[in-house]
Amino acid sequence: MLKFHDGDKILFTGDSVTDSGRGRPVGEGLWEGVGNGYVRSIDTMLNVCYPELLLHICNTGTSGNTSRDLRERWQSEVLDLKPDFLVMCIGFNDVWRQFDSPACRSQHVQPEEYRENLIGMINSALPRVKELILMTPYYIEPCREDRMRVRMDEYREIMQEVAKEKGLCCIDLQKEFDDYLQYRHSSYIMWDRVHPGWIGSLIIARAFLRSVGFDRQVI
Repeated sequence: MLKFHDGDKILFTGDSVTDSGRGRPVGEGLWEGVGNGYVRSIDTMLNVCYPELLLHICNTGTSGNTSRDLRERWQSEVLDLKPDFLVMCIGFNDVWRQFDSPACRSQHVQPEEYRENLIGMINSALPRVKELILMTPYYIEPCREDRMRVRMDEYREIMQEVAKEKGLCCIDLQKEFDDYLQYRHSSYIMWDRVHPGWIGSLIIARAFLRSVGFDRQVI
């Protein structure tokens, strides 16, 4: 059974994976309001399959954000919006900056800080929402020995550990992509192996909808 009820406000936040061209100052409403990524796919499927529910979908993902950046705007762009359900997908740039900007160490978010940022944001949100759902960072690369894949897996595991400690639902997006990569090369989704594109966005949306009890026939 679907977790959401009529009138619920569901807020998605994170970095460019979530942003996907969403509206400013708050991504909501018609057309490109919630962006053109996985949040749009989720919004569309919920509206098509649950027309009797008026669900307020919001997107405050911001391209380029690390968990440090998200924590700095957590009050104004998350808590102040008073969501009923909160979905956070963050960690990609915490890892990526270590590879594409190795000399800019002030931009790097090390594992210890990543954990602290997650815990800080979670602790401040839990008393205010019905549920907080985490979605792990991923790297669309099947070779688990790839250096960036190794590092991303480390941050993914940190999120999973924090979720377990806090009793939260944590959607393992890496597993979703790993399953898909058994049949298709990562370039079919996106060359940079991070941004999901249309196919990856639907993979993320499917995993999320499954986790919240989506139970309507699509076709």
